[in-house]
Amino acid sequence: MNETSLYAPVKRFLESLDFVVKGEIGGCDIVALRDGEPPIVVICELKLQFNLELVLQGVDRAAACDEVWLAARMSARGKGRESDARFRNLCRRLGFGVLGVTANDKVEVLVSPAAPEPRRNARRRSRLVDEHQRRRGDPVAGGGSRNPIMTAYRQSALTCAAAMADGPKRPRDLKALTPIAPKILQHNVYGWFARVDRGVYDLTDAGRASLIRWPQASDSSTG
Repeated sequence: MNETSLYAPVKRFLESLDFVVKGEIGGCDIVALRDGEPPIVVICELKLQFNLELVLQGVDRAAACDEVWLAARMSARGKGRESDARFRNLCRRLGFGVLGVTANDKVEVLVSPAAPEPRRNARRRSRLVDEHQRRRGDPVAGGGSRNPIMTAYRQSALTCAAAMADGPKRPRDLKALTPIAPKILQHNVYGWFARVDRGVYDLTDAGRASLIRWPQASDSSTG
């Protein structure tokens, strides 16, 4: 069992509060937005058990959002940190919400968020909102960091790669699919593209392999 096992039940809980939830954005396990101007931003961090590291992650995230939630598996014997009044009081003083996930994936609110006004990091908050809104769908379960993250940029690169599967293309041929196509081809961050003539690009072997590795992403990006 790993932290991604918590993602689905916590996502359902936040969606029940009218948030749009996506995983692994800007180093956060979960970023959730609710309509507003500006949108309400919630960050939730996941751990298999409540511990100090989870609280420290919450402290680090607090300046980039409106609410912080900490979520972890509840102890089967009821002797975990979630039962420790000192732990709950610490989270309450920090203004963090605390969610306990049971063995059958039921989510319980252990502490409701009531955040004091922290120092805001407007730039970091803006980056999270931008990535959340540009990313198509929710392709990554929060709580996992070992595999490459399906960022909005990677989705756009896959859009270009899928469009080039039948042969070389010019950047202008792809701009209708993604406005940043010229930047993607020229910078070639993932090594998927190669210039074969002036202003003409083709897929590399790595680019073709990417379409096999992420077929759903490339299919949705072209459709």
